[in-house]
Amino acid sequence: KMAAAAGAAAAAGLWSEVNRCGQNGDFARALKSINKILQINKDDVTALQCKVVCLIQNGNFKEALGIINTHTKVLTSDVIAFEKAYCEYRLNRIESALKTIQSASQQTDKLKELYGQVLYRLERYDDCLAAYRDLIRNSQDEYEEERKTNLSAVVAAQSTWEKVVPEDLGLQEATYELCYNSACALIGQGKLNEAMKKLQKAEELCRQSLSEDSDVTEEDIEAELAIIHGQMAYIMQLQGRTEDALQLYNQIIKLKPTDVGLLAVIANNIITINKDQNVFDSKKKVKLTNAEGVEHKLSKKQLQAIEFNKALLAMYTNQADQCRKLSASLQSQSPEHLLPVLIQAAQLCREKQHAKAVGLLQDFADQHPANAAEIKLTMAQLKIAQGSVTKACMILRSIEELQHKPGMVSALVTMYSHEEDIDSAIEVFTQAIQWYQQHQPKSPVHLSLIREAANFKLKHGRKKEAISDLEELWKQNPKDVHTLAQLISAYSLVDPEKAKVLSKHLPSSDTMSLKVDVDALENSHGATYVRKKAAKLTGDNQQKEQGQGEVKKKKKKKKGKLPKNYDPKVTPDPERWLPMRERSYYRGRKKGKKKDQVGKGTQGSTTTGSELDASRTASSPPTSPRPGSGAAVSAASNVIPPRHQKPAGAPATKKKQQQKKKKGAKGGW
Repeated sequence: KMAAAAGAAAAAGLWSEVNRCGQNGDFARALKSINKILQINKDDVTALQCKVVCLIQNGNFKEALGIINTHTKVLTSDVIAFEKAYCEYRLNRIESALKTIQSASQQTDKLKELYGQVLYRLERYDDCLAAYRDLIRNSQDEYEEERKTNLSAVVAAQSTWEKVVPEDLGLQEATYELCYNSACALIGQGKLNEAMKKLQKAEELCRQSLSEDSDVTEEDIEAELAIIHGQMAYIMQLQGRTEDALQLYNQIIKLKPTDVGLLAVIANNIITINKDQNVFDSKKKVKLTNAEGVEHKLSKKQLQAIEFNKALLAMYTNQADQCRKLSASLQSQSPEHLLPVLIQAAQLCREKQHAKAVGLLQDFADQHPANAAEIKLTMAQLKIAQGSVTKACMILRSIEELQHKPGMVSALVTMYSHEEDIDSAIEVFTQAIQWYQQHQPKSPVHLSLIREAANFKLKHGRKKEAISDLEELWKQNPKDVHTLAQLISAYSLVDPEKAKVLSKHLPSSDTMSLKVDVDALENSHGATYVRKKAAKLTGDNQQKEQGQGEVKKKKKKKKGKLPKNYDPKVTPDPERWLPMRERSYYRGRKKGKKKDQVGKGTQGSTTTGSELDASRTASSPPTSPRPGSGAAVSAASNVIPPRHQKPAGAPATKKKQQQKKKKGAKGGW
């Protein structure tokens, strides 16, 4: 009895210690006291519960869950349901946590809070939204703001991942978290400018909130703002401002935030900007997407997008085996998804295996008819790249849901025209027009297709078929003058009498006259032709106009310039217009010593004037000096002042001689 009393006294002292440590938040010291209590009584339910709580507070979730599972007889689900579910949630065993919550006999407020978190992680957003609405409606405590924040996060997730138009919850955006979630919802709707304004407001609120705490440094504020700045950079990227986005992304990475999910998303977005450029940077960034715990921080679609980009990066870096491995893994995870197959086909095309790529796409289209349209468009593109335009047209025409679309009709007609298959092109028009006649007879596209078909037929000589289309158009709108004019023009080539009959339906010129100020139009900016105002005729001009009619004004001829060495006493050479080689007196170039000596010799040697004087040559006729003589005559006749005279025997360089000859030859007579 005394031992039992001593044990009870010791236990009471230990419980007092546990209580004091719990109030002070010293859970490690409390755990020591609890272990001593359990040595006294190993099945003490309260002690076991307290031990689990202390381990959870210290972050030892695995050990806490182990104690719960080893003492199932004592710690029943009714007693420890919340702690067990919370440990499973923190250990990322989300499905187990959901089962634990659902199996609890009593749904406490704590379990409901945890239930909302579990549903969010499982991406069951509709159920999650209902759970948080119920919590906000039926609870009043200091955690109301946190619940509203979680509710807005659910709405943002629905808008982003499920493309659901969010309903207005009437939440006052008093905190930066609420403002941030509202911006995410706007991004999901594509309202990027509004989202950017919300994010700027969230940044201001965040700075105000954190600056009130004196212990918070500027670095702490920047770390908290990292997720807001990351979302701003994403909006810039969506708007095409890739340089600004890249700069902001790199600034966030330099801060080294502890959120591995944020780093993974930013690294992935940088890789998408780099594409097939700057692959070394992309290889560095892809390591951030492989960090531990990333899979628990991001949604399934985010993780899937990262894996797609890894496969594309492997393709861009010529890692064919790695690309095939990643794309095959993605296809096994999501058999109905298009991207893995398209990546595999692109890799095959890079390896020049176009036929194999087309076969792969065809197999996928057969297995998944719902996605066949996009796959067939890719197949057609590959066929065009191979030069098989007709086969590409056949593939495109097999896409029934797109046959009547104006874009498809235009593409097919262009391709058939390129192949000079006019009948097939007209058949494409006919099928599209028939579809609209059955489903949308009054659609503007229907009438537009008929007009385009008529124009195409006229262009390629199918006049009767074109007339049929134009008559149909005119019946639809008898007041359409443009269609009537086209119809008359077409009939004039086939049946002129019919054209005359139809021309009576054209409105008169009076009714069609347009009130146009011609002068204002001609004087307007950009007018290519301006009518000159007629000059007033006066006096003699009027008489000339009346007597002689129109007389063209004669242009004055300018007097031709005579050469400087022109001598009026000398008869000009009649052959002066002929090239020197074609003149009757041309004897060819002289060969001999005299020619070899011209312009040659040592520096300072002289050349006699008789050697360069062309007037002394025997071949020149007495009445007509040779063109080369003009320079010599001109030089001899001009008296040079003493200051400009050269000393006797000064050498005449070859360059000077050539200049004089050119000057004389210019006006040779």
